[in-house]
Amino acid sequence: MSLVSDLLAGDHRALARTITTIENRDPGYRDLVSELHEHTGTADVIGITGSPGAGKSTLVDKLTREYRDRDLTVGVLAIDPSSPFTGGSVLGDRIRMGSTTGDMDVFVRSMSARGRLGGLSTATADAVKALDAFGKDKIIIETVGAGQNEIDIVKTADTVAVLVPPGTGDDIQMLKAGIFEIGDVFVVNKADLSGADRTVKELREMIRTREDYTSERNGTTGIDRAIDRTDTDWEPQILETIANAGEGVEELVSVLQAHADHLVESGKRTQRARQRYAQEISTHLREDLRHLTAQEIDAQGGLDEIVEAVTRRETDPYTIVDELIAPIEECIHHRAEQEQAEGER
Repeated sequence: MSLVSDLLAGDHRALARTITTIENRDPGYRDLVSELHEHTGTADVIGITGSPGAGKSTLVDKLTREYRDRDLTVGVLAIDPSSPFTGGSVLGDRIRMGSTTGDMDVFVRSMSARGRLGGLSTATADAVKALDAFGKDKIIIETVGAGQNEIDIVKTADTVAVLVPPGTGDDIQMLKAGIFEIGDVFVVNKADLSGADRTVKELREMIRTREDYTSERNGTTGIDRAIDRTDTDWEPQILETIANAGEGVEELVSVLQAHADHLVESGKRTQRARQRYAQEISTHLREDLRHLTAQEIDAQGGLDEIVEAVTRRETDPYTIVDELIAPIEECIHHRAEQEQAEGER
């Protein structure tokens, strides 16, 4: 693939075209990502999440500037809400990420959430692979906003920083609702505002009782198990920043690097990568099976006709599902029988 070759050679236009192909799910995008996969695994992926107004974009801009001052290359994926009409990004390129404009070692791209509840689409993980293969040292993902559904970020990022504005009790309660357990670093941004000290105190108290807020695993196993971020050897750090003035950013970069080093030294980086790939495989399986069953439904006259049969009590939903997946089951059983027969020879 010439596009892959050009990307690996450092062609920025090829990188942009590749991410566009990935985001639009154009023909051949899966082959592109497959070709890139063997060239990934070296970049540090950092997730920045937090409630709207917490100053995520400004902080990402300052982080990018600090990384460039340290001679590190950066890729930024800013996840925006999806347009209900086009499915594309609503906000477009972030105007608050302008301090590195013109720097060819910084790649900033706004991407649509594509309606995903967690604010991240499958395309985001694929775009991260493109940036990783391109050779970016640091990849920063800024999410739509915080909340229970924002935990999708853990499926892509190595380190997650959660921004909390000062004096907002509702945000602390929101953390308790689900996002608290995913944070490796908590950043009280806009620390020059009143209430910052109280917010820091509340966060410290929550960290001391973090086990009380760990989400239940619901007894699931294998590829359906949620990403397990349990790490008793790392205590989440709390930092104060004033992003628009650049204060605290240097310390934040140092803490993010300390966590990245910890992941490597403890073996957690490899462990989390395995978990992410398990999640990715599970997601792709569900999507592909959904497409296959949709085709089978169309072949049988469409969903409306099937629903009418159920409404007339001529059949029932369980029977319909059994009939739809029967061809897939037959193929799997046939292959298993062939493999068993070959093994007995």
